[in-house]
Amino acid sequence: MQTKILLDEGEMPKRWYNIQADLPTPMDPPLHPVTGKPATPDDLRHIFPMELIRQEMSTERYIDIPGEVRDILTLWRPSPLYRARRLEAALKTPAKIYYKWEGVSPPGSHKPNTAIAQAYYNREEGIERLATETGAGQWGSALAFATSLFDMDCTVYMVRASYDQKPYRKSMMQVYGAECIPSPSDRTQAGRAVLAHDPETPGSLGIAISEAVEDAANHDNTNYSLGSVLNHVCLHQTVIGQEAEEQVAIADDYPDVVIGCVGGGSNYAGLTFPFAGAKLTGKHPDTELIAVEPAACPTLTKGLYTYDFGDVAGLTPLLRMFTLGHDFIPPAIHAGGLRYHGASPLVSRLVHDGVVRPVAYHQNEVFEAALTFARTEGIIVAPEAAHAVKAAIDQALLCRKTGEEKVILFNNSGHGNFDFSSYEAYLAGKLPDYEYPLELVKESLSRLPVRG
Repeated sequence: MQTKILLDEGEMPKRWYNIQADLPTPMDPPLHPVTGKPATPDDLRHIFPMELIRQEMSTERYIDIPGEVRDILTLWRPSPLYRARRLEAALKTPAKIYYKWEGVSPPGSHKPNTAIAQAYYNREEGIERLATETGAGQWGSALAFATSLFDMDCTVYMVRASYDQKPYRKSMMQVYGAECIPSPSDRTQAGRAVLAHDPETPGSLGIAISEAVEDAANHDNTNYSLGSVLNHVCLHQTVIGQEAEEQVAIADDYPDVVIGCVGGGSNYAGLTFPFAGAKLTGKHPDTELIAVEPAACPTLTKGLYTYDFGDVAGLTPLLRMFTLGHDFIPPAIHAGGLRYHGASPLVSRLVHDGVVRPVAYHQNEVFEAALTFARTEGIIVAPEAAHAVKAAIDQALLCRKTGEEKVILFNNSGHGNFDFSSYEAYLAGKLPDYEYPLELVKESLSRLPVRG
């Protein structure tokens, strides 16, 4: 009757898993934003260290985790896997529900899994400062934490809607020694251009990325660091899924359904890629993989699979991904970490190929699921993670209807201890549901720099 399944520090993965090795055909390359030709390592050297560029383009199945990175990860890894028995009982479901709990990291989410690695590789190449963006603040907190451990400076451009909603995330970054700036700002040309057009904009991850990339490109001692989307970021997160594989095996189970929320795709990739690899290679071909996003930012469910910029100003390489258009600005929903116009090229590829099934929810039904989880399992989850909770509950209720005894696994990617303004709005009945009109999505997509 195990409820919590733990691994020893020595059982933490020693390698990252690269799903590119198991794709049936190669990924489409990123394109240079000006020439439209495949980007080369030299095209990326002004913002990324060479080792991360190598990992971005690698098709090796496994890449060793440096000892210094692994030592820091053991501050909180391996993270626990829980059997949600009280939730199962409340739902009266024959299903088994497991969740991987990433809220045990010092910043409170899965984000440090890649922040530590990125700070390490930049430090090794002599970089003194990292510039980045953050939506809900989890990534900014994680990178601030990581740079503090490597004696580096950190500048975070935080989406203005979240900056206003979640002031204590800003405080956490400052405690770790980082500078946190609401985006769009007057610090960059990209930010000033957006403010000139709309001074009251809530901001977006696309705008904040433009500011951080511009900052990095204009300072020799500074590189850009991204918390999601890119291949190397997804790679670093696979410690989550590899640990989960070992833990469900200890319980003598294997998941029939694997679930995660998706903004850019990092936590989703972290849990699901090892299971997706087993599906692709025929070891477990019947596993269902579900990606959950907000209806207010329906990238995977309503977006177009094509090349687009990762930012508003068009400074990043063009990536082939599901996108709503790089100038898409979603409503200021409380799941700020899921307000991104695009999705990881790797996650997008799996959705495009039918390996992953996307679903979208409104925020009121997501918060309702979060309260059910808090009142049974005790954990108050981040609004982003609550999307995965909602999907897991739906799957469990479906099993109650069909009588199937499925094993459901989801990634509980972070705590909601800085999100009480969101919960307060829900409890007061003041949380609006947005569903972005399809006509506006089509309008945004019509402005894409489509190149195939």
